[in-house]
Amino acid sequence: MPERISEVAALLAEVLTPRAPLTVIVDGGDPGAAAHFAARLAAAFPPSARAWNIDAVLGLIGPGGGGSGSALNVLEPATDQILVYLRGGPRNRFIAGDGERRAQVVIDHRDPDWPVIRHVHPSLADPDRWYLSESRAFFTARAANWDVKFGDDLPAYAEAVQQAGVRPGDVVLDVGCGTGRALPALAGAAGPTGRVIGLDFTPGMLAEAARAGRDSAATLVVADARRLPVADATADVIFAAGLVNHLPDPVAGLAELARVTRAGGRLAIFHPVGRAALAARHGRTLRPDEPLGETRLTPLLAASGWVPTSYEDGTDRFLALATRL
Repeated sequence: MPERISEVAALLAEVLTPRAPLTVIVDGGDPGAAAHFAARLAAAFPPSARAWNIDAVLGLIGPGGGGSGSALNVLEPATDQILVYLRGGPRNRFIAGDGERRAQVVIDHRDPDWPVIRHVHPSLADPDRWYLSESRAFFTARAANWDVKFGDDLPAYAEAVQQAGVRPGDVVLDVGCGTGRALPALAGAAGPTGRVIGLDFTPGMLAEAARAGRDSAATLVVADARRLPVADATADVIFAAGLVNHLPDPVAGLAELARVTRAGGRLAIFHPVGRAALAARHGRTLRPDEPLGETRLTPLLAASGWVPTSYEDGTDRFLALATRL
């Protein structure tokens, strides 16, 4: 298997080389991670692009003298400066700030041996250039242990399915189904006259769903949620667990879900823990401008063909429901 950091550095070098001369500033991750990643990135540029500056900024002292804040909290993107944020490292290492939001490139660096690009600003590269391959790399590495790590949330899935309004005979799409934890409950609600399709862009996740026997409850299809291989106005219900936050363009993604849903059909956006609890689990600060924040999600749904009908963001789960116009 190729060294993952080499793949990531090569992809970023390919995207950024045409913009030289430029300064790239790397911060975040475990102590020493930024310096190591910066060195690998610098080595990935071709000799003709050596008019580059690749710097690792290892943090700033917070205003109270205690704790370390990301340098990206105070730096601003510029035409001659690219900010790269390594997400991960010791929990709460950085003082809360906007470092990740300011960065044009965000890399999941919780496992330094398996870094994955999670965000590239559209001005640098179209999502089609990185989103699918990097997201598959992220989930493929986690597929085998997914149910071991999260298997205790099956009752939460079953309860969310009950509230999604699935009726006997419905056509139901579980978009971003992962290992298929919702599929048995969806199939039970749709009954023998209904049809359930589980779609995910990571073959390893669907392989785990089949290994768990969930392919008996639904048809499993490898598919990108942004370009579903489904005809217009097909679905009665869309179930989307942990999907929206992973889409590079939430409006376009929600519009694609609307395209395949008949008028009056239902959408359930679900996560088995609330947003605040999930943010705390990942050691980050919850931001109001995130796609699933109520003030942000409501206009996103309205702009993509949905009418929001309910919103719940508690400790134990997130569930937002909407109806297709």
